[in-house]
Amino acid sequence: MFEPARIVVIMGVSGCGKSSVGEELSRLLGVEFLDGDGYHPPANKEKMRQGIPLQDEDRWPWLDILAKALRESAIRNTRVIGACSALRRAYRDYLTTKAEEPVTFIHLSGSKELILSRISVREHEYMPTSLLDSQFATLELPQDDENAFTLNIDQSIDELASRAFETLNASGK
Repeated sequence: MFEPARIVVIMGVSGCGKSSVGEELSRLLGVEFLDGDGYHPPANKEKMRQGIPLQDEDRWPWLDILAKALRESAIRNTRVIGACSALRRAYRDYLTTKAEEPVTFIHLSGSKELILSRISVREHEYMPTSLLDSQFATLELPQDDENAFTLNIDQSIDELASRAFETLNASGK
């Protein structure tokens, strides 16, 4: 069970719809949206562009910058929606610690086949389809003791954002 928080992060593997759902949810809530992709340093983007999976030492500085941006936005705007893969529990814990307040994670879950079909037809600045296997290999599903809930991506972006909106509002925040 999750507790509502001012910072909400849409998480999951590349191609699951984090940015699209995050943008729509932020529109529904009337709050700022921060896309984690925009906080990667150039070296991380270049590695991914070359099909090289990021390692922890690549991710920690990126997560630090993103967590601080999420916190600053929540302070300015009362609430913020972010998008970040947050594939491992350690990354989710790190984001929460660095944000200095609770974070609600919304995990967008789907089959590798469905996600591959989506990313094979999209244009992305640096994320090739060849990295999808490493994303699934790294993914640690949110556990019951984490501040998270899961939505299956077998529905439209609008439906996913509406379900997220309803779930967040049903929790009283």
